[in-house]
Amino acid sequence: MRRIMSILVENEPGILSRISGLFNGRGFNIESLNVAPTLEKGVSLMTITTYGNEQTFEQLAKQLRKLVTVIEVMDFGLTSIVEREMMLVKVAANDSNRGEILRIADIFRCKVVDVSLNDLTLEATGDHEKLKAIIDLLKTFGIKEIGRTGALALRRSMQSEEN
Repeated sequence: MRRIMSILVENEPGILSRISGLFNGRGFNIESLNVAPTLEKGVSLMTITTYGNEQTFEQLAKQLRKLVTVIEVMDFGLTSIVEREMMLVKVAANDSNRGEILRIADIFRCKVVDVSLNDLTLEATGDHEKLKAIIDLLKTFGIKEIGRTGALALRRSMQSEEN
């Protein structure tokens, strides 16, 4: 099962290797990792995407909370979240397929960020499934290069049933 965890940490040398070592020690592969500073000075937010079962995630979260430099662990397994990832993808484009690539970009609300005679570079933002669908469609044209940020996630705000 795919799982996203956010870990609020004190921003100090070695914290990334300690946390990734914890994942490695339990046989977890980190699919994506995103780290950035928060509004609080000296504090960073790590967003990690991985795969595993429920029991192992609970144990991993407990182990993470024991690290001195970890402030908070947010396991988004059973929580409703807003998830986004950004991707840049360079696609082989010529006169005969450029229009079709641009239609796909329009359907998925991608931005064209670079153009040459032989390729188009698109910027796409969305959840994991949306980006996977874009990649699957663009593969037929020939993906030359791809870069992704990894997932970012926040808990959904509680929405009132009243209008």
